[in-house]
Amino acid sequence: MKSGFVTVVGRPNAGKSTLINRFIGEKVAITSPKPQTTRTNLRAIVNGKGYQLIFIDTPGIHTPKTKLGEYMVESAVSGMESVDAIIYMLDAEASQKGIQQGDLEIVEKLKKIKNTPVFLAVNKVDAVPKESLLGMIKELTDLMEFKDVVPVSALKNDGVKILLNEVLKVIPEGPKYYDDDIITDSTVKEICTEIIREKILRFTNEEVPHGAGIEIIIFKEPMRPGATCHIEANIYCEKNSHKGILIGKEGAMLKRIGSSARFDMEKLIGSKVNLKLWVKVKDDWRNSPGMLKELGYNK
Repeated sequence: MKSGFVTVVGRPNAGKSTLINRFIGEKVAITSPKPQTTRTNLRAIVNGKGYQLIFIDTPGIHTPKTKLGEYMVESAVSGMESVDAIIYMLDAEASQKGIQQGDLEIVEKLKKIKNTPVFLAVNKVDAVPKESLLGMIKELTDLMEFKDVVPVSALKNDGVKILLNEVLKVIPEGPKYYDDDIITDSTVKEICTEIIREKILRFTNEEVPHGAGIEIIIFKEPMRPGATCHIEANIYCEKNSHKGILIGKEGAMLKRIGSSARFDMEKLIGSKVNLKLWVKVKDDWRNSPGMLKELGYNK
């Protein structure tokens, strides 16, 4: 059988996590229209007839302003090492007026990688005119040679199967790394942590969601069918004003975050979930090595 590792890289909000979820056919990576949603590398396993592909979803490559940002970029760059193929995702909608500097810098990094096929996946093609699309593809293909260029709309699931088939052509024979029923190597606890953060991204605005960190302090899985899973988590933010927004008037926002997160957790775990959330202020935690390590953002 064929088996191998494929990294998906690109700028923030290019659609990497949406593409990963399309490959899997289930939601394993959190998504949001806000940039810098993904903070750490996530492995998602796709099983098909005669193959197993392990896709690595990476944080968006950007100019970091905090130690957390530095960790995210380092995670993305490290994800390009020792893999069988790389998918570089370009946000076509954001590139209509020309390829952005951040994308040019990613291409320069990709050019330094030898003996690994790189695929250019031009995403959100449904949102741009064909002439603009052809122009941006020419600009990038003039800079480096890609194994193939595949226009896609990850949100609408257009071109995703074509991209998968093209990637499969370069994957070598190898062993099956995971059982067929495993779709990610993330633990249930880790996924629940990300679910909470996804709801904060969805329901809050501006700098609040990017300054939120989640720590699950109690995770008691149900001991028998029909039992309840008990989860308690701290939501860390950097300012008292952010704490007020996260809690909301009479606790309305925290209840909204908790209710939506609980719904997804119950689908994931397959049982009732008793979820309790606490909001705490930790000044500048994104620049604290100790806090980053505590929340799992360590090298």
